Amino acid sequence: MKKWISLAERAAAEALAALPEEVRQRAERLPVTCMARPTAAMHRDGVDPDLLGLFVGEALGESGSSGLDLPAQIILFTENLAEYSDFDETIFFEEARRTYLHELGHYLGWDESDLSARDLD
Repeated sequence: MKKWISLAERAAAEALAALPEEVRQRAERLPVTCMARPTAAMHRDGVDPDLLGLFVGEALGESGSSGLDLPAQIILFTENLAEYSDFDETIFFEEARRTYLHELGHYLGWDESDLSARDLD
C-alpha cells in the first residue's frame, strides 16, 4: 500500500513540475490526497467504486457556487490505480500522472471536451 501511495505522490509531483509556469502556480495550491478506494459515503453520493481519481471542492474561480463544504483537492485512489495497471509500476505511474492531470483539469474548470482535446479523457 505505501509503495503505491509513494508512487502516486511522485507521479503527481512530476506532472506538476512539468506544467507551464502559469498553470503550475495555480495547481500548486491544490492538495493531492491518496486513498486506497472511494469510501462508502462516496459510493452513496454516486462515486463509482472503481474510480481512479476525483476532484472535490470548488473549481478555480467558482468560490461558493457549489455549496460544498469540502476544500478543493484531488484524490487519487491508489488501490484502484494498482488494479487498473495490473500492479505494474510503470503503468501505474503513467496512469496516476494522467489521472492527476485529468482531475487538475476539472479544478481549472475544463469540461470533458476540454480534457479530451488535451488527451486527458
